[in-house]
Amino acid sequence: MSIVTLQLGQSGNQIGFEVFDTLFSDSHCSQGLCSKRENEAYQAACKERFFSEEENGVPIARAVLVDMEPKVINQTLSKASQCGRWKYGQRSCFCQKQGSGNNWAYGYSVHGPRHAESIMNLIQKEVEKCDSLSGFFIVMSMAGGTGSGLGAFITRNLQDQYSNSLKMNHIIWPYGTGEVIVQNYNSILTLSHLYRSSDALLVHENDALHKICAKLMNIKQISFRDINQVLAHQLGSVFQPTYSEEGSSHYRRNPLGDLMENLVPHPEFKMLGVRNIPQMSEHSLAYSTFTWAGLLKHLRQMLISNAKMEEGIDWQVRPPLSGAPTLGKMPVNRNLHFNTSLANLVILRGKEVHSADLGGFKDPALYTSWLGPDNAFNMWKTQRAFNKYEKSAALVSNSQFLVKPLDMIVGKAWNMFASKAYIHQYTKFGIEEEDFLDSFTLLEQVVASYRNL
Repeated sequence: MSIVTLQLGQSGNQIGFEVFDTLFSDSHCSQGLCSKRENEAYQAACKERFFSEEENGVPIARAVLVDMEPKVINQTLSKASQCGRWKYGQRSCFCQKQGSGNNWAYGYSVHGPRHAESIMNLIQKEVEKCDSLSGFFIVMSMAGGTGSGLGAFITRNLQDQYSNSLKMNHIIWPYGTGEVIVQNYNSILTLSHLYRSSDALLVHENDALHKICAKLMNIKQISFRDINQVLAHQLGSVFQPTYSEEGSSHYRRNPLGDLMENLVPHPEFKMLGVRNIPQMSEHSLAYSTFTWAGLLKHLRQMLISNAKMEEGIDWQVRPPLSGAPTLGKMPVNRNLHFNTSLANLVILRGKEVHSADLGGFKDPALYTSWLGPDNAFNMWKTQRAFNKYEKSAALVSNSQFLVKPLDMIVGKAWNMFASKAYIHQYTKFGIEEEDFLDSFTLLEQVVASYRNL
């Protein structure tokens, strides 16, 4: 089954390019550490998901590119055609001459209604090229105007027109010290609207990605391209093919459906985060060896201590004792910042993958009391290595990881809203104070629900 990717705004288009490039490079990598037949099956499964073939043999990304300014889309198309290995479709882009000025209301209330029909037509043409549609992967930021405002509008339209298809929004969480003064307004409006129309929100935080670039990749002068490549590596480690079940040699057909089924057991909880291990520069990788036991021990501690990378993990954080009374559990969680999970999916790729012991992730103490590990934990595997890593593990988690950043953004937005700062920039495009209040109410409920896991 195929996934149609929507690249929205500057950030969405730059990330989308790196994701397709990573998927293509990995699927054609000679260091897959598996048989030729298995490698061909892996390539075919990747292609069915993300690329369609053109007559001259160059794969075309199953994507629609949207921005309200032409510059980034032109750069993206040019980079794809220069690499020569894959490209975007000639008629898969929509751009205009005037951006959204970092104003969510302008993207949602002006660009959205004005251009929705043209954009939805492009999406329909892309859908018609799929033999079978798994769903939509929508890549966008939430701090600006086009990706966030127009992204929320298009997601709502997808919900109306493709109600039976899954929608996963990939969201870039802005830097805590962002450059856009109204980024907290834009963020709460984006999140609250997506919570109503999307099936899952897969979140990457810019601050965490920046730290990975600095500390694990040893990059001195970090660019957005460096950050996007780290991000693309993490997404690739989730979306590339894995076996459909233990002992099977067939790749799973419906990646989005399987992800949702494993990770979103209740519509109140749809925030997903990704961690992966190891992640390092190619130079360091050449001198490193890993065991599954070591990788999984670190990955589990990253989960429970809410660390985004293996460096600087707090090893003092421990899960509460199983069977301890719930009331006694609360202060322990708070004091040691234990990250309770609703659902976890571990994806293992590489050598001797069937010898990996995942028992540590099946501890009931890691999960909320109303969902046991039998329902809350899943694992996917393949012997095929990913992106030159002999062994690698990714963890997609529905947990309390975003409670603090979300609470912070809501708090900052509320402080500005209480003093009526910049509200006029939104009301003049039809977003009323009532819309802000609805957003605050919904997101405060999301924070409370996750806190109570």
